[in-house]
Amino acid sequence: MARGLTPAAAQSRGADHPNIPAEPAVLAALASWRQWLEHERRTSEHTIDAYQRDITAFLKFCAEHLGYPPGMQELANFRAADFRSYLAKRAQAGLARTSTARAMSTLRNFFRYLARENLAANAAIDNVQTPKVPKSIPKALSEQEARETLDTLEAMIDEVWVAKRDTALMTLLYGCGLRISEALNMNRSDIPAGDTMIITGKGQKQRVVPVLSIVKDAIADYLAHCPHALEADDPLFVGVRGKRLNAGVVQRQMRQLRSLLGLPESATPHALRHSFATHLLAEGGDLRTIQELLGHASLSTTQRYTDVDTGRLTAVYQSAHPRANR
Repeated sequence: MARGLTPAAAQSRGADHPNIPAEPAVLAALASWRQWLEHERRTSEHTIDAYQRDITAFLKFCAEHLGYPPGMQELANFRAADFRSYLAKRAQAGLARTSTARAMSTLRNFFRYLARENLAANAAIDNVQTPKVPKSIPKALSEQEARETLDTLEAMIDEVWVAKRDTALMTLLYGCGLRISEALNMNRSDIPAGDTMIITGKGQKQRVVPVLSIVKDAIADYLAHCPHALEADDPLFVGVRGKRLNAGVVQRQMRQLRSLLGLPESATPHALRHSFATHLLAEGGDLRTIQELLGHASLSTTQRYTDVDTGRLTAVYQSAHPRANR
């Protein structure tokens, strides 16, 4: 690999873009890749931003590793040992293996794009093993904890309409299995008139979700008390100033709630979505249906919930079976 640029030449490389130390050809490829993700793959903006951070971190490592901002030739010549040095540096920085596994997935995606566009080909990255990530099992609330969460919200918050807003939002997450981003992206016109509604999820993919009466009633109750006149194109869930509600506000409310109820730290707004799937499975719901309701692209993602339910059954067995402790 080339290492021998003079300090002046090294300084000139990437000077036009101080935040991402790379030659213009790499920056152009990065911009083109981002457009491809957005328009061809229909990747969410949140995911694209995460990819951008991963690539930026890698290019900064490259600049330090080489001694100058990398160009296309440097990316093509990067060896397996160089990629492993990148992984080692992340480990030394104390970054989680889950984060590093995602970063490597991002790199593979980017290098595949470069090869497909005939910009740079590097087979060495395929010889680098991604760090093994411990298998994570979704942390669901018990049915009692979910009920207590929804029942306590109104009593916990002093301002009536805010209490009813948060109750409606949490009821929607648990009753329909939505991601918090999906719920907060809903507009006033998205309120279901019937027993189903169409939700736009990751990658702009749409799915049909059944809506319980308790969910519709909670939303109607919130809107009846909301001080802001919400038009059809306005956000459904708004903050005190009438703007679209920020997820951080909801997460803060949940932190206060779990402290009050003595719930574990895993009790987050997203845990209500996990609870929706886990409780459906426990009541006999089949995986394919739950996959459709959650909007999972892969059944393997939904199959994680079988581990959750097995854990619940094991706990019941251990506590109730007369020979369980023998």
